[in-house]
Amino acid sequence: MQRLHDAEAAAREIVARTGGEIRLALPLGLGKPVRLVNALVKLACDDPSIRLAIFTALTLEPPDPGSGMKARFLGPAKDRLFGAYPALLYAELLRRDALPDNITVNEFFLLAGRWLGVAPMQQAYISANYTHARDVLIAQEPNVLAQLVSEQDGSFSLSGNTDISADLFAMRAEGKLDFVAVGEVHPDLPFMQGPGAVLTPEAFHLTLVPEPYELFSAVKRPVDAAAHAIGLHVSRLIADGGTLQIGIGAIGDAVAHALLLRHSGAAPPIQRAAPFDLPAPGGPFEEGLHGVTEMLVGGLLALFEAGVVRREVDGHAIAAGFFVDTRDFYRRLREMPREERARIAMTPVSFTNALYGNEAEKRTARVKARFVNGAMQVSVMGDVMSDTVENGQVVSGVGGQFNFVEQAFALHDARSIITLPATRWSGGKRHSNIRWSVATTTVPRHMRDVVVTEYGIADLRGRSDAETIAALIAIADSAFQDELIDRAQKAGKLPKGFTLPQSARNNWPETVENWLAPYRAELPDFPFGSDFDEIERLLLPALEELSRHTPTLRGKARLLRDALRLPPHPREQEALARMGFDSRYAGGEALALSGALRRVVT
Repeated sequence: MQRLHDAEAAAREIVARTGGEIRLALPLGLGKPVRLVNALVKLACDDPSIRLAIFTALTLEPPDPGSGMKARFLGPAKDRLFGAYPALLYAELLRRDALPDNITVNEFFLLAGRWLGVAPMQQAYISANYTHARDVLIAQEPNVLAQLVSEQDGSFSLSGNTDISADLFAMRAEGKLDFVAVGEVHPDLPFMQGPGAVLTPEAFHLTLVPEPYELFSAVKRPVDAAAHAIGLHVSRLIADGGTLQIGIGAIGDAVAHALLLRHSGAAPPIQRAAPFDLPAPGGPFEEGLHGVTEMLVGGLLALFEAGVVRREVDGHAIAAGFFVDTRDFYRRLREMPREERARIAMTPVSFTNALYGNEAEKRTARVKARFVNGAMQVSVMGDVMSDTVENGQVVSGVGGQFNFVEQAFALHDARSIITLPATRWSGGKRHSNIRWSVATTTVPRHMRDVVVTEYGIADLRGRSDAETIAALIAIADSAFQDELIDRAQKAGKLPKGFTLPQSARNNWPETVENWLAPYRAELPDFPFGSDFDEIERLLLPALEELSRHTPTLRGKARLLRDALRLPPHPREQEALARMGFDSRYAGGEALALSGALRRVVT
C-alpha cells in the first residue's frame, strides 16, 4: 500500500494506474474523499485527454445563502452550522454548467431540493432503488473506488459508508470485480465495525492522509407542533420487541423523541388528550427494539443510548448502511466505548434494505417490523409521492423508501408507515398534501399501508378504494375535505350519501396547537440539540412566518400591520441585530421581520 499526504500526487498516481480512463465509484454522502476528488477533477479539467466518469449520490453542500433574509441569517453562521466543509469542485462546475466534456457525473439520490432547476444534474440523474444502485454502478465497470475512511490500530473502517462499498470490496475479494482502492483518512470519522466494515491495509492500493477539514454537519431543523403530533401518533404503532427503521428530518426526530417519551411514561398523558380518534397509547419497552435502517440517524442513536433500541441480533442492536449527521453525532460515536459502539453494525444496504440473501435469518430477526418514512404528498387512493415534482424535476430520489415498503409486505406482522404533514405553504397559501391525485408516484397505491398526518392514522392495508379514500380524507386538513369528498363522489369512488364522521371535522392547525400547548416542556423544538444559538432558534419560526406570508401583497400587509399593532417580542432588538438591522424601522424587511416575530410570540 502506498501512503501519500498530497492529494494532487495521489490523483496523478490514479491517472497513471488507469491510463487516464477513470470510472470512479464514490460513496453516498459523508464518505466522499473531498481532497482527492477535487484533485482528480482539477487534473481532468486541465488535461482533456483524461476521461473521468463519477458515479455517486447525495453530494453534500451547505446551502447557498443567496440574498435577502436568507443571506442575513445563514451568511454569518454558515461554517459554524454546517462545518467548514470544502466545496466539491464537480458540484460547483455542474451548477455553472461548466463541467468539461471529459468529465461526467451521475447520481442516484440528490441532496433534497438542492438541485432543482440545475439542468446538468437533472439530466444526469439515474433513478434507482438503493439496493439496485450497486448493480447500476457495476454495469459501468468501475476501475477506481475512493472513500473517506477511519484508521485505528493498523486497520481501516469504512465508517459511515458501508452501504455499497462493503459489497464491492467483498466482490473484489471473490474475483468478481477489479478496481484500484483509495482511502482518504479523516481523523474525526468514527471507527465503526460490522460485516465488511473493517479492512486491512492490503485492501487499499493507496491511502491519502491530507490536511484535515471539518466534516459536513447536517443541521437539525426545528420540530413543529405538526411533526410532534405525527411522532406521538406513530409511537402508538411501534410494537415492543419489534424492529424499527426511521428516516431523517424533523418528523424522524419527532418519532424518536415520542418513543423516548413513551418509554419514560411521559407520552400517554399527552396522547390521551389528543382530540382525534386514535389507537391506545403504548407502554414502556420491556423487550426493547432492534434497529434495521439504511441510515443511522440521530434519533435512532438517541434511542440506542437510552436503551430503547437494545434487542440484539448476532450481537448487534442496530444494523445500518450509512450516516450523515451533526458534529455532535460523530463525536458521540467516536467517544462511545468500543464494545458499546460494536453493537452498532455498519452493513451494506443489500442487508438492511432487502430480504433476499440470508432470507430465513432476516425474517427471524425482523419481527414486528415498523418502517417509518416521509413523503411529500399522498393521493386519496394511496399513491405516495416522495421524490419528484410535477414537471419531472427530481427533489431527492427514491432511495430506500420502496425497499422498506416492499419488506413491510413481505414480512409477517410488519407495517410500512408513511408520514407527512397534512398541508404545506406555497405562494403565500396553504395547500393540502392529501390530494385527489399526485403528479408522480414513488410507491404505488397497491402497496398502500399506513399513512399518518398530524390529524391521525389511516390504516389502508387490504381496504377497498372507498374505505381508503374515506380514511385519508379523515386525516386531511378540514379546509380541503369537502373538495376531496366532492371529487371522489363525482368520480363514483365514494357513495353519494357519504358523510365524514364529525370526529374528523376538526382537523385544523389550531386544534393541534391547542392540544400540545400545555405540553411544550416535553415537546421541545430541538429534542436532540441544535447548532443554532438561542437567538437563531428564536428567529427560525419568525423566518418561517416570513416565507409563508411575503409572497403575497395581503401577506406582506398583514406582517406590517402586526409590526405596528402587536406588542413587541421580548428579544426583538437582539433578533433584529442578529439579522443586521439597527431597528425595526431600518426598512420594509426589518418591519416585516418585526411583525413575524410578534406573530410567533403571540
